Amino acid sequence: MTTIVVLFNLKPGVSPSDYEQWALSTDLPTVRQLPSVSGFDVLRSTGLLGSDAAAPYSYVELLVVKDMEQLGADVATETMQRVAAEFQQFADNPQFILTESI
Repeated sequence: MTTIVVLFNLKPGVSPSDYEQWALSTDLPTVRQLPSVSGFDVLRSTGLLGSDAAAPYSYVELLVVKDMEQLGADVATETMQRVAAEFQQFADNPQFILTESI
């Protein structure tokens, strides 16, 4: 199984409450229903352990994918194209990191 870790900050001028409301009402329920996905969580960073410094990224998404080929088909749908476009309005240069368990 592949886990995609997405690290991002919000674009300048984007309200965290607006993004989080969208994530709860649109992103999370839509992505969690995809046949290729077995888990999806959005996490808000709260800091760095042992430091008063801010985390380098405000948000982390964890997308557990059971079938990468199916994910390609899932994200090509009209619904997911809309959700992805909306996400791009919030996220400033998100980093999508492919990972696997060792």
